[in-house]
Amino acid sequence: MDLLGRIDEPESRKDREARAAREEGAGFSNIPYATWSDYEPPYRFYPGDEIEVSLPSAPELNKTVTVQPDGRISMPLIPAIMAADRTIPELQGSLSQAYAGTLLRPAVDVAPKAAPLKVFVGGEVANPGIFDMAGDADALRAVIQAGDFKTSANRDNVIILRRGADGRGMMRTVKLGKGLRNPNADLVPLRRFDIVYVPRSGVANAGLFIQQYLRDLSPIQFGFSYALGAQTAGQ
Repeated sequence: MDLLGRIDEPESRKDREARAAREEGAGFSNIPYATWSDYEPPYRFYPGDEIEVSLPSAPELNKTVTVQPDGRISMPLIPAIMAADRTIPELQGSLSQAYAGTLLRPAVDVAPKAAPLKVFVGGEVANPGIFDMAGDADALRAVIQAGDFKTSANRDNVIILRRGADGRGMMRTVKLGKGLRNPNADLVPLRRFDIVYVPRSGVANAGLFIQQYLRDLSPIQFGFSYALGAQTAGQ
C-alpha cells in the first residue's frame, strides 16, 4: 500500500523482465550502426600481420616485417612507421616518403602475406573467443569452431557485426539454425575481424545485450581500435 492508501498490484513476470532490461541498459546509448552492405573494403594491416616490403632500387633493403602490437613496422635506415589500419597504397606512400631523404628512387612495394581469417565468436557458444579460420569461412563454421551452440542459444537470431566502408560498425541478424537443415541457407561469409554473437533464447531485445557485451568486453577493439591511432601518430 502506498502513501495514498492504494494497494500495489503484484508485478507480472513480463513487467519485471521489462523493468530489469531498462535498468540493465541504463547508461548504454544506442550504437549508430551503418546500413549493412557487402562492399569489400580495401585491405588494411593490423598487429600480427606479416608484410613483404621491397625496394626495387635497393633490393638489399628488402625485408619481411611483422606489424607490432603498437601498430608499427621497422625497416632499415628509417624510423618505425605506423602500419596499423592503413591500406596498401597508404603504407607504400608512408614508406616512400620516409625513404625520400635516403634513396634517389624511393619507390616501395608492400604485399601482405597470406594469413588466417581472424574472427570473434561470443555469446551462447561453448568456447567464446578469437579464432583463426582457414579458407572460406562462414558464421556457422565459426560457431562450430567455438564449440557449437549451447542449449540456451537462439540459433535463429545470430548477430553479425562488421566494420563498414566508413569505419562504422554494421549489424545484421541471420538464422543459422536453418543452416543445420538447409545446405542452401544464407550462412554469411565472414571477413577479417567480423564478430559473431549468439544471443540467449527467449531474449526479446537482443540489441540491448549486444550493446552491453561490446561496451563491457569490447571485442570489437581488436579490429577497430587503430582507426584513431593511425591518424594521430604521425608516421
